[in-house]
Amino acid sequence: MTRLTRPLAAWAVALALGAPTLVQAQAKADPPITVRIDPGAQGPKIDRNIFGQFAEHLGTGVYGGVWVGKDSPIPNTRGIRKDVVEALRAIKVPNVRWPGGCFADEYHWRHGVGPAANRRETINSNWGGAVEPNTFGTDEFMDFVDQIGSEAYVSVNIGSGTVEEAAAWVEYMTADPQTTAGKERAANGHPAPYKVKYLGLGNESWSCGGAMRPDYYTDEMKRYARFVRNYNPKQTGAEAMQRIAVGPNQGDTAYTEAVMAAQKSHDWAWNIEGLSLHSYTTGGWPPSYSSTRFDETAYAKLLQETLGMDDLIAKHAAIMDKYDPDKKVPLVVDEWGVWLAPLEGSTPGFLAQQNSLRDAIVAALNLNIFARHADRVRMTNIAQMINVLQAMILTDKDKIVLTPTYHVYKMYLPFQDATLVPVSFDKGTYAQGDIKLPRIDATAVRDTQGKLWLSVTNLDPARAATIDLAGFKAASASGQLLTASRVDAINTFDAPNTVAPKPYSAKASAKGLMLEVPAKSILVVQLAPKV
Repeated sequence: MTRLTRPLAAWAVALALGAPTLVQAQAKADPPITVRIDPGAQGPKIDRNIFGQFAEHLGTGVYGGVWVGKDSPIPNTRGIRKDVVEALRAIKVPNVRWPGGCFADEYHWRHGVGPAANRRETINSNWGGAVEPNTFGTDEFMDFVDQIGSEAYVSVNIGSGTVEEAAAWVEYMTADPQTTAGKERAANGHPAPYKVKYLGLGNESWSCGGAMRPDYYTDEMKRYARFVRNYNPKQTGAEAMQRIAVGPNQGDTAYTEAVMAAQKSHDWAWNIEGLSLHSYTTGGWPPSYSSTRFDETAYAKLLQETLGMDDLIAKHAAIMDKYDPDKKVPLVVDEWGVWLAPLEGSTPGFLAQQNSLRDAIVAALNLNIFARHADRVRMTNIAQMINVLQAMILTDKDKIVLTPTYHVYKMYLPFQDATLVPVSFDKGTYAQGDIKLPRIDATAVRDTQGKLWLSVTNLDPARAATIDLAGFKAASASGQLLTASRVDAINTFDAPNTVAPKPYSAKASAKGLMLEVPAKSILVVQLAPKV
């Protein structure tokens, strides 16, 4: 594929030369888009857990991405990269899902505890046949989430494991130090019980997790939910461990029906506190779209597929509402993101790909969809955190680069635990061939301090948009804008700031506050009221 052929090439050259562009000309011709904010209305709370991450033992996601070892010349704390910890703390990661993924249902936790020299080396049969040294195990993971200030979301092995093994693992992590399990944990350097906030009861049990029929899975799930107990005395009430059941694969509703029907009829002996959903933006299976070379049609197709997340969530939420009208059980989208072809020259099973401005737009659209479904979607995990699929961070030995997707997560920090504020607007149309998409997407929230924030994503790669605010008398707007000269722009180790947010500000005139939103961009601003 060629790099953004068609009319995009002309305005890309104009941008590079600093000349007046087609984008600027069209921005003057297009009428303003009115975005009406209803500041007096209050929507659901946007749980900060929708900004969760996923770290599977896959490629260099853990080894090289998180773990370099205590003796590495790369600056580390107990083997964990300091630069990665600093970057993740800056986006306030709420939870990290580990150890998988498909890897989780072949993971046996005892291989990864105790002295490193005594740990069993195995083969990662799911991802490239790499040797798994198990030097990053339970205690290292718990150290990692503590260093970044996050919560642990641990997936137990239902596919090839047993209830006894899973129960022993959680006992090791949470039992009193006077018990045998607690003494073993203390001998490994951590006397105090760990906090396991979320427990995944298997992974993709409809496929790589055991190819189980929905009814068979629900029977297994009940046993795990009953006998895999958390013994940490501090985890009670709101801090109690939440058990996340395996749910649907994209549009397939069989698991949603079976698991929710079982949950509705649960008794005192067991329960679940979440249902997972996996859905990737791929452009078709197997993934063949390039992460570095794509034209406008490929760009539009992936955005179109991404926007399907809205109907997908609504479809499963409607089924959940039949069994759980009070919405006590959240829908947990614990695998999502852009899954593209492996980078040329990389090991295919390592799922390494680049991360472009297009992928940042995909992330913003998904986060907006999750926010609008905040009454049911209360946790998500993008795939994946480092060096794999739609990563936040890329590393190469001692080098590190923050991706455009990382910058979206940082720009959206005010959305964590914020309250959704209703907005209405004319979405307009961006057309590419037979594909017709909304031109803009927008969400508004009140943060935990009561401040009003607006996000606007411009999907159109060639037309800027002028936003005319209504319903809220704003004196000014200030925040950040993420864009670049091309939608396929990426950050590299040699050029790490090609796609990076820039400060943005605007002041109201006699006609009110107008926001100029460039083509292919994401804007997040705080709106200051007139006094």
